[in-house]
Amino acid sequence: MGYKIVVVGATGNVGKEMLNILAERDFPVAEIAVLASRRSKGTEVSFGDKTLVVQDLEQFDFSGWDIALFAIGSDGTKTYAPKAADAGCLVIDNSSLYRYDSQIPLIVPEVNPEAIEGYKNKMIIANPNCSTAQMVLALKPLHDRAPIKRVIVSTYQAVSGTGKDAMDELWNQTKGIFVPGQEVEPSVYTKQIAFNVIPHIDVFMEDGSTKEEWKMVVETKKIVDPKIKVSATCVRVPVFVGHSEAINIEFEDFLDEDEAREILSNAPGLSVLDKREDGGYMTPIECVGDYNTYISRIRQDSTIENGINLWCASDNLRKGAALNAVQIAELYVERVLSA
Repeated sequence: MGYKIVVVGATGNVGKEMLNILAERDFPVAEIAVLASRRSKGTEVSFGDKTLVVQDLEQFDFSGWDIALFAIGSDGTKTYAPKAADAGCLVIDNSSLYRYDSQIPLIVPEVNPEAIEGYKNKMIIANPNCSTAQMVLALKPLHDRAPIKRVIVSTYQAVSGTGKDAMDELWNQTKGIFVPGQEVEPSVYTKQIAFNVIPHIDVFMEDGSTKEEWKMVVETKKIVDPKIKVSATCVRVPVFVGHSEAINIEFEDFLDEDEAREILSNAPGLSVLDKREDGGYMTPIECVGDYNTYISRIRQDSTIENGINLWCASDNLRKGAALNAVQIAELYVERVLSA
């Protein structure tokens, strides 16, 4: 049996990746519509071996459609997601708009699939922040074995997390450094991103943290366990695709690094590459196009009684956005539409 699927924001990085993943995973699509703003109407996008023509989101009727994958900003989502939901079409939203609504489930299918039942509240499911999604994949199986007290995470986030304009800015600034007279001033970011790192993602909050850091705290609590304490420092780095994270975890009980390595090796959505030799670890460029999140550099933290350090890398456009959304759609088909 096939289902009628809508991809909203089909001309953006995440929307295009959603289409790629739906095709790659042979999602049971009976009919598919691709939407974007009016200025993109008539644009062509690829879906497997097919070419689809983008329709105007403003004029689209969601009645009779089963699932809509939203990959537009919060402003557009605020207008159109309720219209789709009211028409009986399940919305899976990649923006931050609904993540903190207690009536709307925030799901990483490998971590909290049971939350799918919450779709009944508003016919909307939220996709987590890209940096949170990959981290909780690593935290949950360890937390099931030894409850986690505290997490300290530093992220190294690719510019694709900001969008195409940010990717262009990195590319053009990099070229400009080597070509006199073609220097490019920052416009997307507050400072130069080429050959630099920027410890600032999203807006600053009153306590000195950025909203990206706040997201990781709140979302981890909602997805895994509200008792876990999280401290995050989120940094934008000159990488096109692929987020990385250095994660320090403090447990209530002792967990040996070898057991942690075995647990992570057997956890869904994860792959472990952890050799104590040159190149025996994963880097973001090697994750591009991969479904799995990679764990490396697993080791005891000698500064606390029950601590583990690890390195986590993932394709942010996939598990951090498009893949997770498609997996939620698969979960919805399995547990709701096919039940």
